[in-house]
Amino acid sequence: MEKGYQVHGIKRKSSLFNTQRIDHIYQDPHEIHLNFHLHYGDLTDSSNIIRIIQEVQPDEIYNLGAMSHVKVSFDMPEYAANADGIGTLRILEAVRLLGLTQKTKIYQASTSELFGLVQEIPQTEKTPFYPRSPYGVAKLFAYWTIVNYREAYNMFAANGILFNHESPRRGETFVTRKITRAATLMVYGLQKKVFLGNLDAKRDWGHAKDYVEAMWKMLQLDNPDDFVIATGHTHSIRDFCSKTFMKLGIEIEFSGNGIDEKGIVKSIDSKVLNNYGIDKPAINIGDVVIEIDPAYFRPTEVDLLIGNPVKAKKILNWVPKYNLEMLINEMVDSDMEIARIEKLTRK
Repeated sequence: MEKGYQVHGIKRKSSLFNTQRIDHIYQDPHEIHLNFHLHYGDLTDSSNIIRIIQEVQPDEIYNLGAMSHVKVSFDMPEYAANADGIGTLRILEAVRLLGLTQKTKIYQASTSELFGLVQEIPQTEKTPFYPRSPYGVAKLFAYWTIVNYREAYNMFAANGILFNHESPRRGETFVTRKITRAATLMVYGLQKKVFLGNLDAKRDWGHAKDYVEAMWKMLQLDNPDDFVIATGHTHSIRDFCSKTFMKLGIEIEFSGNGIDEKGIVKSIDSKVLNNYGIDKPAINIGDVVIEIDPAYFRPTEVDLLIGNPVKAKKILNWVPKYNLEMLINEMVDSDMEIARIEKLTRK
């Protein structure tokens, strides 16, 4: 909207209010919300998608809609295929049938999960795909459908193969936000510990702000193409835990192996917590704050993902502004404020 766009979004019908992440736009004092419109819709409903695209006549479509939780996709494989895979096909067909192929540019949110059981390190646009989840397989269908429609109908359709990107708005069931949320709740005494799955899994984490800029840059090109968007650095879940707690002045020591591994508080720097207004944290040296729950293991694990964004840097002139420490700092600061308010409301 700051770029002068009229923005149309799609939300699913729910019995609960589910627009918390965008409510601030409606309250904007500069009335920027007048350029923002929401439509009820669902990627599993062809007629609905066709109607919305026909009404809006969009110049650009950014398809980030998906059942995007990898672990849950094993429990809902058919829905993941329908929304994530065929949902992309529905958008492409709507644009084609409505005669908008020369007007509408399409960005498809592809994913590093396409690489799954990685065939080379790091991963590039030419690395063979080997998805290891229903989510990854559905996204692979969407990826090749984008390529097919681009070549068959001369459509401007681009895949962004985005590696993990996070922010304070990340859903609480995703591991990064689960960790930052838990750590901040613990220092306020609102949670005792956090249960995680495979601590050895390594991911290439970036900030959503950087990655959204890359998405936009892809649709400003003269010709559509596919790009890996990544930081080029990888860290384990264990590393993410350590850095998160260290941001709060809490040093974690890991002991044990496999499902018996635990994260234990080794030291506490009270000065750091004092900066957050906490005189006495509800957490002590020797406390077990991280444990393993096998329920969070995937049937087929993806152990290592690390992208090489050299093509994006060269063609899109894209360079990420955030590193992992900056990302964690922002997430922890945000969750500390949320935890502080929760503590006050529970008194």
